[in-house]
Amino acid sequence: MTFYTYIRSPVGRLLLAADDEGLRLIEFEHPRHPYRLGDDWREGEHPLLDLARTQLDEYFNQGRRRFELKLAPRGTEFQRRVWSALATIGYGETLSYAGLAARIDAPRAVRAVGAANGRNPLPIVLPCHRVIGTDGSLTGFGGGLPVKRYLLELEGVPLERDLFGTASL
Repeated sequence: MTFYTYIRSPVGRLLLAADDEGLRLIEFEHPRHPYRLGDDWREGEHPLLDLARTQLDEYFNQGRRRFELKLAPRGTEFQRRVWSALATIGYGETLSYAGLAARIDAPRAVRAVGAANGRNPLPIVLPCHRVIGTDGSLTGFGGGLPVKRYLLELEGVPLERDLFGTASL
């Protein structure tokens, strides 16, 4: 059985889901790719949901730079490789999609890496917001570019704004 709850955060309401295998999902309030709750999902308490809530609160209050949670994202083998590589991008650091592709020994798979990054079921914890365009631009993000910008600024990544209000490094 998978348990879920909603929490408030500086980036809006987040849906958290976990089971005994680990944290399954963190979903933004207005996701680009909404996750369909399974028939075996129940709103309720689970120790991992409490721990995730605590660690996310610490992160948003700048008291946590690394998450220590049991994770169990569901995806293809390739997606899981990309998501594992996300965990190696340090707090306050960024990496291009090409750099992420190289990190998983698939330098020609930049588009596939971008697609897998966009399907990351555990944003913030698996920091897909730290992946940027090769030119330093902020590119698509499941929580929206304002949320991506907020998370990078929270981590101290300096961003410049152009005349159109978009941010680039």
